Amino acid sequence: MALFGSSKLHLPTAEEALPGRTDSMAVPSAHHVNGHPLVGPWAAELEVAYVGMGCFWGAERIFWKSDGVVTTAVGYQGGHTPNPTYEEVCSGRTAHTEAVLVVFDTNRTTYERVLATFWENHDPTQGMRQGNDVGTQYRSAVYTTSETQAEIARATRATYQERLRAAGYGEITTEIAPAGPFFYAEAYHQQYLAKVPNGYCGIGGTGVTCPVGLVGRS
Repeated sequence: MALFGSSKLHLPTAEEALPGRTDSMAVPSAHHVNGHPLVGPWAAELEVAYVGMGCFWGAERIFWKSDGVVTTAVGYQGGHTPNPTYEEVCSGRTAHTEAVLVVFDTNRTTYERVLATFWENHDPTQGMRQGNDVGTQYRSAVYTTSETQAEIARATRATYQERLRAAGYGEITTEIAPAGPFFYAEAYHQQYLAKVPNGYCGIGGTGVTCPVGLVGRS
């Protein structure tokens, strides 16, 4: 287990980051729970969301159980190191956070509802940590694939901030940025809590609900 220190809370620059590698991680061809592919291309009615909300084992399980979600995968995103290993990400020297790829059917759910699930199931005010998990890889993040997604992310953040403040929480620290490459994590991490049902899950929400159906209203 890596020791916690100031380096765990510092996002390295591209020059400081580990070099990584050109070869991508081999991942299973099918989702362990529902049998759907983990890698695109995706059908026209499907949309992709990328979120980081702490340890990706528990975060992924929340989403594969969500209505309208077709498939999920875990990986590393938001940093500099190409195709990093789990150990490299945990070192704090890649700038990546643990991320979840969420592919959802736009005929069955919306990006706004996906983000409501995201906001409600972790504490987005904790900076470089989530509960007892400390480090840059546990930071809260939303990586958007379009300006529409970015607008919805900002709008839901503002709405949820009001709710959190009323409940006594501080300011949201969630990073909202255009999605860069999503590097798939090692095969054993994919759908980990379906393979190891009693495995560690550090995910926990604030108990504050995030309203949906408000985006786009005047």
